[in-house]
Amino acid sequence: MTKRRPPTTSSEPADPPPKSWEEATEALEALVRRMESGSLSLEESIKAYREGVALVQWSRETLASAQQQVRVLEEDMLKPYSPEADGS
Repeated sequence: MTKRRPPTTSSEPADPPPKSWEEATEALEALVRRMESGSLSLEESIKAYREGVALVQWSRETLASAQQQVRVLEEDMLKPYSPEADGS
C-alpha cells in the first residue's frame, strides 16, 4: 500500500486577512465577478477559488465570533417581560 503525499503548497505568500467584514465581502464579490467573466485561465481560476475559500473561512470565523459576543452580551438581558416588574 502506498502512502499518499500531502498536497503541495504554493510558494506564493498568503494574502493578509481582510481588515473588516466589508473588505472581505467586497473581495469575494470581486473574485466572483472575475471568475464569472470567463477571462481567467485555469490556473488563475484555481488561485481565485483558493482566495475565495480563505475569505469565506475568515468570514465564517468572524461571524461566529460576533454571534458569540452578542450571546454573551444578551445573556442576562433576555428575560421574559413582566408588566409587574415594570412598575407601571
